[in-house]
Parts: sequence; C-alpha cells; structure tokens
Amino acid sequence: MDENQLTPKQPTQMDDAVEKVVDSSVENVVETVAQEQEAPVAVEEAVVEEAAAEVVEEPVVETAEETVEEVAEEPVKEAAVAEKKEKKKKMRTYQQRQDRNGYMFMAPWILGFAIFTLFPFVMTIILSFNAVSSTAWGYQMEFIGVKNYINAFVGNQEFLPALLGYLRMIIPYTFIVVVLSFIIAYLLNKINVGKGLLRTIYFLPVIIMSGPVMQQLLTAQGKGDAASAAATAAKTTTNAYSNIFIMQIIDSYSRPLANGLAGIFDWLSVILWFTGIPIVLFINGLQKINPSIYEAAKIDSANAWQIMWKITIPMLKGVGLIITVFTVIQLGMFDAINPMYELIEEKTGDLSSGLGFAATYAWIYSFIALLLIGFIFLLFKDRTPKDIKARKKQEKKLKKLEKYQKRRLKSQKRHEAKEAKLYGK
Repeated sequence: MDENQLTPKQPTQMDDAVEKVVDSSVENVVETVAQEQEAPVAVEEAVVEEAAAEVVEEPVVETAEETVEEVAEEPVKEAAVAEKKEKKKKMRTYQQRQDRNGYMFMAPWILGFAIFTLFPFVMTIILSFNAVSSTAWGYQMEFIGVKNYINAFVGNQEFLPALLGYLRMIIPYTFIVVVLSFIIAYLLNKINVGKGLLRTIYFLPVIIMSGPVMQQLLTAQGKGDAASAAATAAKTTTNAYSNIFIMQIIDSYSRPLANGLAGIFDWLSVILWFTGIPIVLFINGLQKINPSIYEAAKIDSANAWQIMWKITIPMLKGVGLIITVFTVIQLGMFDAINPMYELIEEKTGDLSSGLGFAATYAWIYSFIALLLIGFIFLLFKDRTPKDIKARKKQEKKLKKLEKYQKRRLKSQKRHEAKEAKLYGK
C-alpha cells in the first residue's frame, strides 16, 4: 500500500476518538455543574420541610406532654408545700415547748431576782436621794436631791477614812492573793506525786473556814481592845517582826511599807483562805495549755523563765481576769478587813436617819468597785501590735477620704443640676 493512502485514514480515526473523549468530558462537567446547582436547592427544600414538620408536629406533642406533666406535678407540689408547712408548725410547737419549759424552770429564779434583787436595787437608788426617818406609821421619806452625796464627802468624818481604808486594803490584798495563788498553782501543776492531796489541803480552808466560822475566829481574837490597837497601830505594827533582818531594812527605808507588810503577815490566814478558789481556777487554766507549745519552745532553746513569761502568763490572761474580779468582789464582802462594808452595815442598822446615808454609801462604794473592775479589764486587755494599729489608722483615713470624695461628688452634681435649671442647659 502507498503511504498517500494510509495517511488520510489515521487522522480521521484519531479525530473521532478525540471527539468522543471531549464530548464525554463536557457531558460530565455539565452534569456536575447541574448537580452542584441543584444540591443547595434540594438541601434548602429539605431543611424547610423539616422545619415545617417540627413547627407542625413538635409543639403539639410538647404542649401535650407538658400539660400532662403539669397536671401530674401539681398535686405533688401541693403535697410538698403542705408537708413543709406542717414541719414548720411542728418545729414551732417544739421550740415553743422548749422555751416554755425553760421559762418554767427559770421562773423561781426570775421571781426571786425580781423580789430580792431588782426591787432593792431600785429602792436603793430612790433612798439615796431622800432623807429617811422611822416613825410610828413606818418610814417617812423626804426628797433632798444630792445632799446625801455632798454630806458623804464633806460633812461626814467617817466615810472618807473608810473609803481610803478600803482602797489601801483592796489593792495590795488583791495583788497578793492573785500572785500567791498563781505561784502555788504553778508549783502544784509541776508536782506528779501527791498532787491531789496537796490540792485538797489548799482548798480545805474554803470548806472549813466558812463565813460564820471565820467571823467567830476573828471576833475571838479580841474585839475589846480593837479601838486602842487601832490608835497605836502606826507605832507598834512592826514590833512583832522587828527581829527579822529584812523587815528592819524595809522599816529603815519606808515605815508605811513595813507597816503594810506587817499587816499582811497579820492577816496571812485570811489571805490563804481567799487563795483556795483561785488556785483551783489557775490549775484548770494551766492544764488546758497544749503541751506541744512547751515542747516547741524547748526545741527553740527557751528556758523555764522565758516559757513562763512568754507562753504561760499570756495564755492565762482570761483566767487571771476572772480570778482578779472574783477576788475584788470577795474581799469587798468581808467586813473584818473592809471598813467600807462595816460602815454600810452600821448605817443600815441605824433606823432613825441612816437608810438614806447607807444607800448613798452603798452606791459610792459600788461605783468605786466598778472603777476598779474597769481598770482590771484594761490591765488584762490584749494589746494589738503597732503595725496592726498603724494599718487600722490608715484604713480609717482612707475611709474618711472616700466619704469626703463622695460628698464632693454629690455637691458637684447638685450644683450642676441647679445650674442646668437656671440656665436651661
């Protein structure tokens, strides 16, 4: 075959093949484009159909279910509310019963307090402003204002010496009782053998030497020569202890101090009598201190003196406050060493003109005792560190500045509002 016959046939077959491939590819492209254009429309139609079905079907089902649940839950809620109300009523009735029982148990004490304490308390205030005299028809009161208080300090020669004697007695005796009871309690707490026996021995005077017994013992010492002994007390007080070398040194340095110490030695039995209850309270406070604190202090190389001053005494401040207040009150109620209490008793027994003065003396004495107790509270009060005090002062200053700024802002707003009203801004 010639080459001229073969060459025209080959291009025609290849052209047919190319055309077929091109046609198939074009058809595929057109189909994909059509599918891509139709797909979002189908998706949108499906979404719309689903939303319409939800809108049509779901609310009906949900509302039906909700109504059924609400109808079923309403009685349950009502029953729960009713149960809560019943429980509250029961609790109220239980609390009311408890309160009623408590008031019934306290009724005798409340009645006794109202009759024997509150009524005399109010009557004492009234009597202190009246001149009371005893007549055939009973007591006659005449209002005189504050004349009883003026006469107590100015016109009476018994009140001021008795008041000064009370102050001279209460301050050193309270100090000695508290310090001595702390020392004895501290030593008893360190002892392991015979601790209970020693505590009993120190507490026995409180049980045996009760008020009447102690009064009889003191009156047996000789009331007959009490006046002469009081007149020469300043000269002869230290004679019984003049042979003691320490007392001679103290006497040469200060005679009043030596006389005071001699008086304390004379009343040493009374002082030991008053240390019974404070010793027990101090031992109780010492036993409540955690031993691990002492162990930590010993690990930090603290000696016994530092432990006592830095740990023991600061942790016994609360107990010391109670013991000091108790000692002041207990010493004040003992007429053998408290001339003020004895004077009030004498004026109370004087029915002719003594009830008004007795009430006045009692109120002045009570006021002085309250001042001493207030001083004791200040003495045992916890001191805040200096850095905390400075921080609190700064906080107070900042609060004041904030308040001042708020006031300025308020005044500025008021001024602006006034200007706006005046000028129409």
